[in-house]
Amino acid sequence: MSISPEDAVRYDVRDDVALLTIDFPPVNALGAPMREGLVRRLEQAQADPAVKAIVLVGANDRFVAGADIREFGKPKVGPDLHGIQQMLEDSAKPVVCAIDGHALGGGLELALAAPFRVAASRAKVGLPEVNLGLLPGAGGTQRLTRVAGPNVALDLILSGKHISAAKALELGLVDEVADGPVTDAAIAFARQKAQEGGPYPKLIERTDKVANVDPAIFDAVRQKNAKGWTGMVAPFKIVECIQAACTLSPREGLAFEKDAFQTCLEAPSRAAQVHLFFAERQSAKVDGISPDAKPKAIARVGVIGAGTMGGGIAMSCVNAGLPVVLLEAKQEALDAGLGKVKANYDISVKRGSRSQAQVDKAVGLITPTLDYADLADCDIVIEAVFEDMGIKREIFGKLDQVAKPGAILASNTSALSVDEIARATNRPGDVIGTHFFSPANVMKLCEVVRGDLASDVTIATAMNFAKQIGKVPVLAGNCEGFIGNRILRIYGTEADILLEAGATPPQVDNALKSFGFPMGLYLMRDMSGLDVGYRMRQARIAAGTEDRNSANYPHRLWDRIVEADRFGQKSGAGYYKYEGRDASPDPEIEAMLAEIAVEKGIERRAFTDDEIVDRILAAMVNEGAKILEEGIAQRASDIDVTYVYGYGFPKYRGGPMFWAQQRGLDKVLEIVRANHAAYGSRWKPARLLEQRATDKQDWDGKPVA
Repeated sequence: MSISPEDAVRYDVRDDVALLTIDFPPVNALGAPMREGLVRRLEQAQADPAVKAIVLVGANDRFVAGADIREFGKPKVGPDLHGIQQMLEDSAKPVVCAIDGHALGGGLELALAAPFRVAASRAKVGLPEVNLGLLPGAGGTQRLTRVAGPNVALDLILSGKHISAAKALELGLVDEVADGPVTDAAIAFARQKAQEGGPYPKLIERTDKVANVDPAIFDAVRQKNAKGWTGMVAPFKIVECIQAACTLSPREGLAFEKDAFQTCLEAPSRAAQVHLFFAERQSAKVDGISPDAKPKAIARVGVIGAGTMGGGIAMSCVNAGLPVVLLEAKQEALDAGLGKVKANYDISVKRGSRSQAQVDKAVGLITPTLDYADLADCDIVIEAVFEDMGIKREIFGKLDQVAKPGAILASNTSALSVDEIARATNRPGDVIGTHFFSPANVMKLCEVVRGDLASDVTIATAMNFAKQIGKVPVLAGNCEGFIGNRILRIYGTEADILLEAGATPPQVDNALKSFGFPMGLYLMRDMSGLDVGYRMRQARIAAGTEDRNSANYPHRLWDRIVEADRFGQKSGAGYYKYEGRDASPDPEIEAMLAEIAVEKGIERRAFTDDEIVDRILAAMVNEGAKILEEGIAQRASDIDVTYVYGYGFPKYRGGPMFWAQQRGLDKVLEIVRANHAAYGSRWKPARLLEQRATDKQDWDGKPVA
């Protein structure tokens, strides 16, 4: 249903104050009808002799949420935001923006162009464009810098975070905070300003916060973040724009920002970041469960295992204000785990990211115990012990005896069958996988693994709990490795085969780093500890699901490294040799590879970096397509979210499935088919990949131009 400009912005006069009410569902975004309505109503208020002041307010307790996503990718129609801002700045009558709910992106930029702002105490403001690979393109980098200074602008705009009305008042972004109805407060404020008379302030003309700024602060920010910003355009352009606000005239600064915005808009990284922005929101949605399945409230958490993973999970929970009962089998292990938690918090205090009071409060929420009975009042209990099915089943049997009815029983397993774990209890419907990533207090991803036995309520509760503690949840089906580790095993195997065929660990790692991964595969294995994967592999060999004596067995190098007591960084040697944390290539590894090649009759050859990247990424994508076929992942974008937030896939490339679409599914299929012809069944093309490429469709079945 289309909305007329007159309905998108309503006009009313309260005594001598014009009240312009923005009512453009669902979130009062800056769509064309609303922009046109604002122009007409501002002109009406300026011409109305009974009006002495103007108040802009949003209907339904929200101001303006930002750009209208319905217009993304479409030609702009109607008046632009810059013109409306000019009307606000040039108004002969004082204009006050009454901010309730959220004023984000273009919404805050609109408000900053008005002479005055009054915010409800519950309101939030922010400029989150960086999350979409963009920068605030309607004066946000210029006005915010001029009113609050470059250090504040760098912090707020580069982080994209939302701040409270109280903080906005402290920084000078708003002029008043109202505890009562914000409309009434804004009308009273506007009437007072009209009585005082003009001229009225223009933030764009302020110079007090941008005079004599040391340019070194901008160089320091670039240097500090250069590694994390690899492949991205927007963060660098944001810094340039904030610096421009300190060196150029107001109009020159706005023109500079406009050009920088266009550069970001045309950057390849923007499309990837927009994709991820919406993919992250979509990943939290669960298809196919009953609408009556409402998540249970989680107010108390149990964590079994105080090691690196368990301690990190406990930190994530207490950071969100949830009390945690942390259980270990032995006092020494419990003491060591708590010591590690406190050490992690000490680092936060030294960095300035947390105060000592915040740390003391968080640590105070942890109750250590050796007794399972202390888990009786927990709403969810998360097991985070070694990957051994026997141990996990024993733990869940004990939990079944002590956990209260309806409590969620979760396993942090990274690969084992959640259904088999669930069958150790008399309440399999309450059992689910919650696969966190190490360090769990830092990594954002949580794979929520639903087995066939999990109830809809359990699934909904686990997904909601992950969001509650600040994680990005992705729902996965129950198979070995779920989404992330199943793909990792496939492309890790392909990398191991490349080593046998002539590549080296540093070459593979450097090729992946050049593509954008923060760390190569073999360095990551060394850091994680090679003995863990080795033991899991030995379990598969013992179970008969893997044959070490097969000519096609790809892990001979890994096995030999571990059997030579090289467990990675912690032992001083793995795929690399180490001096402390510094890795260097090891000739012994190349000698092992040469021996394996002779044993297997392989004639080793040189590989280019492009060959390595194509082989590894095509293997990822082909397995991802199989995961989609089987329903293990709900949607292709969920695989992207998994890999960006859990496995270091470069954010500016959007994830493996998005990368494949950008590369062209037909081109990826060519790589897969060529490898299938050369190397056999492990490269059998996924039916979904063949179908989408042949039909010229994307992963969702939509036509590709």
